[in-house]
Amino acid sequence: MDLVSIAGLLLGVLAIVLGQIFEGGHIGSLVQPTAFLIVIGGTLGAVMLQSPWKTFRTGLRMVKWVFRPPLPHLPDIIAQVVSWSGVARKEGLLALESRIDPHPDPFVRKGLQLLVDGVEPERIRAVLEVDISAWEADLKRSTKIWEAAGGYAPTIGILGAVMGLIHVMENLSDPSKLGAGIAVAFVATIYGVGSANLIFLPVAKKLQATVADLVAVREMIIDGLIGIAHGDNPRLIEARLQGYIV
Repeated sequence: MDLVSIAGLLLGVLAIVLGQIFEGGHIGSLVQPTAFLIVIGGTLGAVMLQSPWKTFRTGLRMVKWVFRPPLPHLPDIIAQVVSWSGVARKEGLLALESRIDPHPDPFVRKGLQLLVDGVEPERIRAVLEVDISAWEADLKRSTKIWEAAGGYAPTIGILGAVMGLIHVMENLSDPSKLGAGIAVAFVATIYGVGSANLIFLPVAKKLQATVADLVAVREMIIDGLIGIAHGDNPRLIEARLQGYIV
């Protein structure tokens, strides 16, 4: 669990709420269902319009990575690669065939299969790097739905503000309805700007950083597999892979 992300989100919301209280306002004045519907519903619709369904669905599912990044424990991966290297040096590359099917990661299974098949090291690297590039591009497209939401939300917040002012103008003869219209107008702007800068854009940046870390893990695995293909000493492979740990 990424406690820093949770603390950051809570701190951002708390700062706004406390600022409202210190200014003598009421928390209830920030709660406007109509403004929320306009901003969040409009932003969601705009993002859905620009994104293929698969990309949109994946992007929504990735939001849990903000609080629980799916990053493996690097020392465990290094130990596993080193163990494969030891087996390959003692028993030959064919001995790694029994390690292929039990592994849960299709990328690793593909790399091991290429090793067992005796493919040249540089060809192994080329094949696996194509996989990484396609996988990274797909994940990056999915993270961009949050970046897009951060761009649309403020504009739709302004749209909500204009709608609120229109409502005010239509009811100038009825003072009892002016307050609600003005509230929707200003709160919609707060929702648009606030959601973009406190939620959507930070989520996009966090997901992009997580994707970069996941790509680095796969590149480390490639480096280890190439070392095995070259017949490098397990200690040398371990020392090289340790350089990925910051």
